[in-house]
Amino acid sequence: MNDHKGAGLLLDVLPPARELIADRGYDSDDFRIALQGRGIAPCIPPRRNRKVLHPYDTATYRHRHLIENLFAKLKDWRRIATRYDRCADIFLAAIVIAATVILWLK
Repeated sequence: MNDHKGAGLLLDVLPPARELIADRGYDSDDFRIALQGRGIAPCIPPRRNRKVLHPYDTATYRHRHLIENLFAKLKDWRRIATRYDRCADIFLAAIVIAATVILWLK
């Protein structure tokens, strides 16, 4: 099952945005139309078997890789990966501290 089938349900909870960066799993005409109806420009590369190739900004799409790398490094922190903190504020503080250390040591 592709990701775009479940992503349509999440459109109501998306924060206001100008652009959505996603991978090829979200490439569908229905999802693109739904995003454009909300005023969000999709930055989604087309699947390889598509007959109509939709353009996307490759420079913006490269930022997705940086974000995924940060999430991968955050998962190395055991406290964050297993979510020891029950309070959302303390959990967010742990994420901020870990992200600061990760980016500072880079």
